[in-house]
Amino acid sequence: MSKMEAPVIEVENLSKSFGTNRVLKNFSMKVPAGKNLVILGKSGSGKSVLIKCIISLMTPDDGLIKIFGEDVSTYDSDALDKLRARIGFLFQSNALYDSMTVRDNLEFPLRRHWNKEQRAKSAKQAVLEVLEDVGLAHTIDMMPSELSGGMRKRIALARTLILQPQIILYDEPTTGLDPITGREISHLILQVQKKYNATSIIISHDMNCINITSNSVIMLIDGMRYAQDTFAALQHYDDPKIHEFFLTT
Repeated sequence: MSKMEAPVIEVENLSKSFGTNRVLKNFSMKVPAGKNLVILGKSGSGKSVLIKCIISLMTPDDGLIKIFGEDVSTYDSDALDKLRARIGFLFQSNALYDSMTVRDNLEFPLRRHWNKEQRAKSAKQAVLEVLEDVGLAHTIDMMPSELSGGMRKRIALARTLILQPQIILYDEPTTGLDPITGREISHLILQVQKKYNATSIIISHDMNCINITSNSVIMLIDGMRYAQDTFAALQHYDDPKIHEFFLTT
């Protein structure tokens, strides 16, 4: 693999157990720059554990995680903080602050990662740009309680984008949304990929979302990378463990 083709995220033989429960077993994957990789598996299969290990919220028992070509296990707290500023995380719950306006929610990451001079000069424009990206510029002074579920998801994505992350991790981005809004969010994820050339990992059970957003899909079964292929190709696998995910599509 050439330098230009080197993966942005690389996981090698990752294992993680909780007591006698082996959640991840020698799991490996590579995520190329600018691609959307979906992790598909049943509830409790280890998808969220994998994400938490990648951003060092959990420590794996064994294995190697490289981000931007560097072993993250060697990072101290300052290096991890700088790395996380380059990684956006869209929480399943959206994690908006109910007591803050949309503007204040979006400015919150800037207060942590930008100095006062940067915020004074560029915060307003940054907020407006990401709101325009998600089609909600008119909500800037609204409260989260005034927004629909789909709008809150878009605002959460806008907050994820405001630091212009190179990596985005999506945790069940369409859960709890009606099918039409779910499709809108899925197409928005594609727009983000194209505009920001973002490298993304998407955890999802929503087969329509996976079909729309994925460049590649990993089937996480029994703690292992059971299969990896395109969504279209996986639909035609004869393996019953894979086929059962597609029975409703």
